[in-house]
This record gives sequence, C-alpha cells and structure tokens, in this order.
Amino acid sequence: QLQASGGGLVQAGGSLRLSCAASGRTFSIYGMGWFRQAPGKEREFVAAIIWSGGSTYYADSVKGRFTISRDNAKNTVYLQMNSLKPEDTAVYYCAARSPRGNYNYGGSYDYWGQGTLVTVSS
Repeated sequence: QLQASGGGLVQAGGSLRLSCAASGRTFSIYGMGWFRQAPGKEREFVAAIIWSGGSTYYADSVKGRFTISRDNAKNTVYLQMNSLKPEDTAVYYCAARSPRGNYNYGGSYDYWGQGTLVTVSS
C-alpha cells in the first residue's frame, strides 16, 4: 500500500515536498516513481529512484528543479519540488515496481498511491 501526501497550493517559484509511505510487502519493491496527470492530459513520468543503491531518473521538464529521494528506514520516498511553475499543476501519484520494465513507463509499476493534488498559481 502506498500513501501519498504533501500536495497543496503554492505560488509560482515556490516549493513543496511530496511524501509517499509504503507499507506491506515493502521487501519486494525494486524502485519507486512519481507520475503526474494534469487536467485533460495523459499521465506522465516525473521521477524515479531505485530502492537499493538510490539511482535516480528525471523527466527533462523537471530536471534541476525536482529531487527524488528515499528513506529506507521509513519506507518512504520524497519528491522535493522547487521553482514550481504553473505547468507543474497536476495530481501527483507515487508508484512502486519490481525489476521488470522501464522506470519511466507507468505500465511497469505494480502498485499506485491515491494521488495528491499540486496547484501552482501564477
């Protein structure tokens, strides 16, 4: 089970930190990712991290502004979002996957959190 939190309303240029707490079969998690879906748009990849080793991956649109990290002891993944832009407005979802598939493809993820809304005002 994944529980996402931390969304909210922020002005452009501001920051937010999203959290995603995993519970249950956490030993089977190979990697976790964040995806987002804006109104009227398809879901898109944002960032991903490998649970063991901590390798990270980012979409070009957030590279240099967002940072994904994890706390193994707390089974929690974070997404630090800085220099937010109105186009970052979306529902953000965290997800967990096994080693199969690609980190930037939603179909590779087996478990999804409920989503948290991020709204960036101009």
